Amino acid sequence: MSMDFPTARRVSVATGRLPGWIERFESRHGTVTSTILPGAIFLQAADDARARLINRWEPLDPATSLPDALAQLVRPRRVAVLLVRKAASAVGVADGDELIVHRTSRHYVQSRTKAGGWSQQRYARRRANQTRFAYQQAADDAAEVLLPRLDGCEALITGGDKTAVADVLADPRLSGLARLPHGVPLLAVPDARLNVLAEAVRQARSIPIDLDATAIADAGPDRPAADSAE
Repeated sequence: MSMDFPTARRVSVATGRLPGWIERFESRHGTVTSTILPGAIFLQAADDARARLINRWEPLDPATSLPDALAQLVRPRRVAVLLVRKAASAVGVADGDELIVHRTSRHYVQSRTKAGGWSQQRYARRRANQTRFAYQQAADDAAEVLLPRLDGCEALITGGDKTAVADVLADPRLSGLARLPHGVPLLAVPDARLNVLAEAVRQARSIPIDLDATAIADAGPDRPAADSAE
């Protein structure tokens, strides 16, 4: 099986929908054979359609069966979540898809000004101070909400502004949080409200799947391959 193929499309499939997605893949493309590597599960169908299920968690055992590998891919995990933007931050701990504890905070950071000279410098200093305060509040929330619940957490999920997240995690109190595995890339989130926090957990648990051109050749907007993506 060729496991290095050009990706024609990437979809993201919720854990609960993965078995159905694989069934539809096989029904469209024929009998599927699998190869399991530590970082991915490769599927190749009878018509040579190929799919690569990305594993973002602990390594898979290449000797395991496909059902066992899939079960490992979708199993519920306890994770810490940290979302930071200048205007807001959110922290939480989730077991599977369920947030068991959370806190959100809003911050006031002045918008940029077009004024020049001393006025611009004054606004810039004020904005920098407001930004530092916002990140300090986010670090305080993480220390109070996440640190007491780190036992059993398998990963840290982050989202928002990359620099903001890095600044918050640089707080010495959060060294244990920062050391958790970051298997899921920084999530792009529009805000840091409670509903966004819950959505970030769902995104982190979803399975990214790369498809080659044959796998999507018959998947128009109303076909199952499109329906199966989130």
